[in-house]
Amino acid sequence: MDRPHPQRYPASARKAEAGRARAGERSSDGRAGTPPPALPMAYVLPLRRTTDVGLAELTDYLRWLGDRVEVTVVDGSPPDLFARHAAAWRGLNLRHLPPDPTLHGLNGKVIGVLTGVRVAGHEHVVIADDDVRYDDAGLRAVHGLLGRVDLVRPQNYFDPLPWHAWWDTGRTLLNRAFGADYPGTLAVRRSTFLGMGGYDPNVLFENLELIRTVRAYGGTEAAPAWLYVRRLPPDAAHFRGQRVRQAYDDLAQPARLLTVLAVLPALAAAVAARRPGLLLGAAAGTVALAELGRRRAGGSTVFPPTTALSAPLWLLERGACGWLAVGRRFLLGGARYGNTRIRQAAHPTSRLRPLAGNSPRAPGWPRAVGVGTDQ
Repeated sequence: MDRPHPQRYPASARKAEAGRARAGERSSDGRAGTPPPALPMAYVLPLRRTTDVGLAELTDYLRWLGDRVEVTVVDGSPPDLFARHAAAWRGLNLRHLPPDPTLHGLNGKVIGVLTGVRVAGHEHVVIADDDVRYDDAGLRAVHGLLGRVDLVRPQNYFDPLPWHAWWDTGRTLLNRAFGADYPGTLAVRRSTFLGMGGYDPNVLFENLELIRTVRAYGGTEAAPAWLYVRRLPPDAAHFRGQRVRQAYDDLAQPARLLTVLAVLPALAAAVAARRPGLLLGAAAGTVALAELGRRRAGGSTVFPPTTALSAPLWLLERGACGWLAVGRRFLLGGARYGNTRIRQAAHPTSRLRPLAGNSPRAPGWPRAVGVGTDQ
C-alpha cells in the first residue's frame, strides 16, 4: 500500500511552494537550498518513548524544524533514553527539557503540553505528536489562521500507507464526511491557553478536551479541511494494541457511541433475518460516505481511491471495540494508560463553562477541571 509522496496542500499553496523552490529555498521534502525565514511561532512536542527506534528520522525532522520555528521537546522518557535524546540533539536549534515536576495528572502528554506552552516564546503555538510531520506550507497556514482564531485543527493523513494505516484511514474519511477529524496536532494562541488555565491532565481524549475547553472559554476555532499535515503510521503491533483504547474516546461523544454500539446488533439482526441485501446496502452506504470525505477539499490528493473501501471494516471493528471500551469503563474503572487507568474520556462542554458572569471570559472563569492554579 506504500505510495509516492503526494502533494499535501491546495493548488495555490503548491504553486507558491514551487516558486520558493525555484528561488532556492529548501522544502520539507529535503530539497537543497536556503531555508525560508523563521516564523514567529513555537512548536511543542510532548514526548515519551520506551525505545530509540526511529530516533534518527525524528532528529532529521527536528533539525529541519528548528530552522523555521522555535522548538521545545518536553521529554518524559526514562532517564537513559532522555540522555540518548540529549546527545542526539546536541547542537540542534531546540529546547529539550523534562516535564515540569510541579504539574500532576494521569495523562503524561497533557503534562508535556502544559510544560511546553508555559515556556513557549511566541503567541502562536503548534502542539504535535512525535509522528506528525509538518511542511513549510503547513506551518505558514497554521500561523496565518492563528492570527484570526484561538485554535486550529489541521487534517492528518498517513504516508506511507501500510495496511493498518489504510484501515484506520476509514475513520478519518468518515469524520471528514460529517465534519472534521481529530488529528495528532493542534495549534493554539498561547494567551488563550494560559488565560483558561490549560486543560485537564486527567482525561484520555486530550485533544477533544483541549478543543472543548477553548470553546467553553469563548475561543474561536478553525478546522480547515484543506490543511493537510502528514503523519507517520505506527507499527502494526502498536496499531493492534490501540484499538480498544481509541474506541474509549467515543465515551466522550454519546451520539457517536450509541451509533457504534448499534453496529453489531444490527449486523446480527440482518444475519438472523437472512437479509444479505441489508448488509451490502449498509456497506455501500458507508463507502459512499467515506468517498464524500475523501473528495472533500481536495482530499483525493492525499487519500488514495481505495481508502474509502476501508470504512466498513473500520466501522465493524469500532462496533466491537466500543462494547469492550464500555466494559472497561464500568468493570475495570477506565482505559489503561501507561501504569494507570484513566476513567474520563473527556468532559462535556457544560462541565467546562464559566461558573460566574455572562461572558465566557468573565472573572470567575474556572481553570479546566483538575488543573492547578496559575502559570
